Amino acid sequence: MKRSLLFIPGNRPNMIQNGLVLPADALIFDLEDSVLEEEKDAARTLVASALSSLDFGLKELVVRINEMSSPHALKDIEAVVPAGCESILLPKTEHSDDILELDRWLDTVEQASGIPPGSTSLILLIETALGVEKAFELAKASRRVKALALGAEDLAADLGCERTGEGTEILYSRTRLVIAARAAGVEVFDTPFTDTYDEQGCFLDTVFAKKLGFDGKLSISPHHLAPIHKAFTPSQEALENALEVQQAMQEAQREGRGAVALRGRMIDMPVLKQAERVIQWAKAARMLKGEADDESR
Repeated sequence: MKRSLLFIPGNRPNMIQNGLVLPADALIFDLEDSVLEEEKDAARTLVASALSSLDFGLKELVVRINEMSSPHALKDIEAVVPAGCESILLPKTEHSDDILELDRWLDTVEQASGIPPGSTSLILLIETALGVEKAFELAKASRRVKALALGAEDLAADLGCERTGEGTEILYSRTRLVIAARAAGVEVFDTPFTDTYDEQGCFLDTVFAKKLGFDGKLSISPHHLAPIHKAFTPSQEALENALEVQQAMQEAQREGRGAVALRGRMIDMPVLKQAERVIQWAKAARMLKGEADDESR
């Protein structure tokens, strides 16, 4: 499970190097918004070199490519996929045709590079009103799509509304993305918190996103990793309750029952599903002894 996905500008060698030790669950090397037009080629080369030569451990390696309509997108794919990029973050996703075209590009690059077909997954960054409206359609456009992600800054500009700390203006978009992702059977990641040094604000924003159903949160600052992880870490009591529910349901299923009473409460499959989600968060936080971190891969 990916709790935190940290953006790293693709034209900043020192920040890429810092990615080796930062405790993010995934690193997003950015070739789009954080890179000026005249630096696109150099950034692409730098990111490809880092992917192929540095050991980032068990962090998932993601690259945000440039928009499909740009002259850079295909070059980005051709450079970073053979170098070890595991997932592509597609910005400003609005049209299924773009996803299908990207899918074809990936087929070609994977085949030419000797990479098993379909290995490179897609995360769709939803940043416009049209993207929000078509979220489910986009999520189902390709088998490569494994997650949706919300980009609220560009979305607010597209909506013509003020971006606030409370986030009231993006509540509909947040819930719409969660519903679309769940209906499509993919994960969903919340928008970054933009106040770099407000760790408490980031924590509260992440707690709210978790309550809405988000699986993790994008981050633009290393300062936000700790509060994001804290928000997604269950209490010891919650973990113990979840493990008890899991054990009770396993015993019930062995006896051919779909529900069981536990401490006066009826436990069935929806309750088990919630408990297993808590257990997954605990695994991501390494709260369970002997659990390998490959659960988050």
